[in-house]
Amino acid sequence: MKHILNSYAVLALFLCSSSALAGNISESLEGSANVAIVSEYSFRGIAQSNEQPAVQGGFDLAHDTGVYAGIWGSNVDFNDNNEASSEFDLYAGYSGSYEGVSYDIGAIYYAYPGANSALNYDFWEASFALGYDFGHFATSATLNYSPDYFGASGHAEYYALAVDVPLPNEFVLNTHIGHQNIENNRAFGVKDYTDWSVGVGYNLYGFDLSLAYIDTDLDEPHECSDGCAERVIFSVSRNF
Repeated sequence: MKHILNSYAVLALFLCSSSALAGNISESLEGSANVAIVSEYSFRGIAQSNEQPAVQGGFDLAHDTGVYAGIWGSNVDFNDNNEASSEFDLYAGYSGSYEGVSYDIGAIYYAYPGANSALNYDFWEASFALGYDFGHFATSATLNYSPDYFGASGHAEYYALAVDVPLPNEFVLNTHIGHQNIENNRAFGVKDYTDWSVGVGYNLYGFDLSLAYIDTDLDEPHECSDGCAERVIFSVSRNF
C-alpha cells in the first residue's frame, strides 16, 4: 500500500506538470497526460506488481512533424525484498503514416530507481511498429530489441501482433500475441516464451475501461516461480 500511495504522489506531479506545460508549449507541440489504475501490472504476460493493483501515469509531448517523447511510471513489486518499488520509462521516437500504413520507430529506457545496481534491472530497447486499419478491424505488428535485457540477460527480441475489432454498442475486442526471445534465460529467470491476451474495451464518460484475459505458455511454478499463469486483469484509464 505504501508503494501505491507513493505512486499517487508521483502521478500528481505528472498531472501538475502537464497542466503547467500545456499552457506554454508552442502551437507545433501537443502535450497530453494519462492516468490508470489496474488490478495488476502485467508486462508481456508476466506480473510486475506481484499480482497486486498498480497506479500508473505518464506525460507525452508530440511535434507536428511526428517526433515525440514522454515519460511513464508505475509501482512494481518483483518479490525482491523491495529492491525495486517503481518503474519509470523514458521514450522518444518518430511516427507517421504512408498510404494508410502507420509506422513508429523509437527507443525506450526502463529505469527502476532504488534497486541495487548489481541487479542490472535498468535496460533499453529499440522499437519498431507497423499498423493498418482495414475498417472492420485494425492490426499492428511490433518488434522490440534490447542489446542487454532486464537483469543483464543479454540481447532480447520481442515480436508481437495485435488485432482490434469494433463491436456493437461501441465496445472493442482487443487481441494480442507475442513471443519473447532472451539470450541468457538463466539470468532472466525463465525460458523463451509466448504470451497472449484477449480483452474487451469500452469508453464510459471519457474513461477507458478494459477487462482482459492474459496467459503465457510458461508452466507455473516449474518454469516461472509466480505471475505467469492465466489471470484476468481490469483497468480504468483516462487521457487528458
